[in-house]
Amino acid sequence: MSVDGWNTVLVLGGIRSGKSEFAEALVADAPTVRYVATSAAADPDDTEWATRLAAHRARRPGSWTTEETAGDPRRLADVLASAGPNETLLVDDLGGWVTVLLDPAHQPADDVATIAELAEAVRASEARIVLVSPEVGLSLVPTTPLGRAFTDALGAANRAVADACDAVALVVAGQPAWLKPSTPARLVGVPAQAVPTGGTTVPTSSTGSTAATADGAADPADGPPPPLPEVLTPTVPAAPAAAAADGTAWAAPTMALPVVATGLVIQPGMELPMPDEYAGPQAVQRLGTLDLPGAGLGVLERVVEFAAATQGTPTPTPWTDVRVLLLHGDHAGGTAAGAVPGESARLAGQARAGRGALARLAAESGASLQVVDAPPSAPIEHGPALDTDAVESALRYGWRLAEEAAGAGVRLLVLGACGAGAEAAAAAVLVATAGAEAPTVLGRVHTADGEIDDAAWMVRCATVRDALHRTRRSPRDAKDVLAELGGGDVAVATGVLLGATARRVPVLLDGPVGLAAGMISRDLAGQTRHWCLLVDHGGHPAVRLAADVLGLTPLLDLRLDLGEGANALAALPLLRSVLALAGSLPVHPQHGGVDDEPAGDPTGTSTTPGGDAPAVTVPADDTSATTPTGAASATDEAAEPDVAPEFAEPEPAGPGPTTIDAGPERDPSGRRAG
Repeated sequence: MSVDGWNTVLVLGGIRSGKSEFAEALVADAPTVRYVATSAAADPDDTEWATRLAAHRARRPGSWTTEETAGDPRRLADVLASAGPNETLLVDDLGGWVTVLLDPAHQPADDVATIAELAEAVRASEARIVLVSPEVGLSLVPTTPLGRAFTDALGAANRAVADACDAVALVVAGQPAWLKPSTPARLVGVPAQAVPTGGTTVPTSSTGSTAATADGAADPADGPPPPLPEVLTPTVPAAPAAAAADGTAWAAPTMALPVVATGLVIQPGMELPMPDEYAGPQAVQRLGTLDLPGAGLGVLERVVEFAAATQGTPTPTPWTDVRVLLLHGDHAGGTAAGAVPGESARLAGQARAGRGALARLAAESGASLQVVDAPPSAPIEHGPALDTDAVESALRYGWRLAEEAAGAGVRLLVLGACGAGAEAAAAAVLVATAGAEAPTVLGRVHTADGEIDDAAWMVRCATVRDALHRTRRSPRDAKDVLAELGGGDVAVATGVLLGATARRVPVLLDGPVGLAAGMISRDLAGQTRHWCLLVDHGGHPAVRLAADVLGLTPLLDLRLDLGEGANALAALPLLRSVLALAGSLPVHPQHGGVDDEPAGDPTGTSTTPGGDAPAVTVPADDTSATTPTGAASATDEAAEPDVAPEFAEPEPAGPGPTTIDAGPERDPSGRRAG
């Protein structure tokens, strides 16, 4: 698991700054983690401290192991030095370690030597290590000798360990700031594996450093970390004073959603804008005139048509400001059968920390990433997933997210989801709205080892069947389907599609949740589907069915399965390349374009400077061939200017002769000659 190219990281932060949560997120993708606890046992009468320790233990996944080093402060250095190269260690924290170091039971001791020994163990360890430590250097000087001794020792330990680590992060109010390396991370850059031309990087030690390139120069990728995405946090909009005064402000007491006061009413039959109906066909027609070799862009012409219609111009430009909205909302009950407990939270935390497949692809695409917590959904086999008030709140919240993105200049939204049971809930929505059968739209359930879990799949099918039976007499209105079957993430996604349509922002759909939201939004505002683009169906039956109903033909058939949102991001560079090509190529000279190539040799032949190129034969009707030098007279130039015809008769497509015999020559009187 190296942390974006590093092996050892020191995470600093104040009290309740979120440093431990950030450190845990850094190692969340490791298969196993050894948690090294350094603090001594708490006072049995200190229930508040015991509660804190219990909260720390509850956050650790079951695959982690815990090791205590409070008995001997020197043992921490031994643990780090003896760890193998395939191990991942999380040390939390150095403040507790210094407390044990200064304990009178371990005195007299050479504290400076012990700290230096710890730093050397960090520097020489072959394991991947994340250390957590309080930053006390920003506070006042303690008034007691023991307090001053603690701050001095912890400050010395932080400095020594920071010098030994490959990277240092300071967490302030939950926001990490990287202090080492000092060069800021780029928002957009090359992949971490890329190296400059002319050499390859070769690891020289377990600390993650690289050797010089083949030509003897140091690898510039050795300094700054790979690019990280701009991770955003949803803001809580302030309620207008007037609405709060008259009591019209709405709230969602059962959900972790912002409280918004607005006059927006989301209801069926909304009139939202449509894309430009003329720009798309004009863009496709323009593609036929470009200087493109071969058959052109093929099915990717639809990308140009879609971008032209949504941008309102026949010459669309590549999407620059892109934002990924990752919806995280778990579903309880049988819809989550076979899901790994805590996996969705791990993926969401990974994205918040700028790690994982989705965050890496977002960084490479220069896209910002916003993780959105949707309200959790109740088991649909026993009752509604959400109540009606929660559905209204979720719809407005999604609308607000799209409005905030449009206000920030975002030109394209990518919609993804990572909730447990989200696929089965989306399948239930499709069964209710498209009249399908649950087994035909539920994808296979895979275990953590990649095996197919047929038992979990059957539980999901039975759950959807029971939910549909329970709601067989319920209305099938959009909001009713969201409340009974869809749940929080589908409701928020529906609000995002509606809000994006209202602000004329196109959306890349990716996965069952986004397509289920498209089915629901169709019944609220039919214009939404015209602002959506489906890149790949991923082989998922629910996506195939919803795409067919909505008329969204997938552009590609790559069967990507990187997670909702990541599939679309993986294909985004290709879509941008198509738009850049369509916008930059000139018109073919045959269609009135200007050929920028230099004129040929007046003699009718073209040669390279070396004279080895084959001669180019001049057509027989070329007037330049009538003179010995190949140059036409001034009179000929005036009479026959070099202008390409506006239209060329195409060759017949079917069988038969390509020319028509004029027949026997006729004289002016109309009689046959001879």
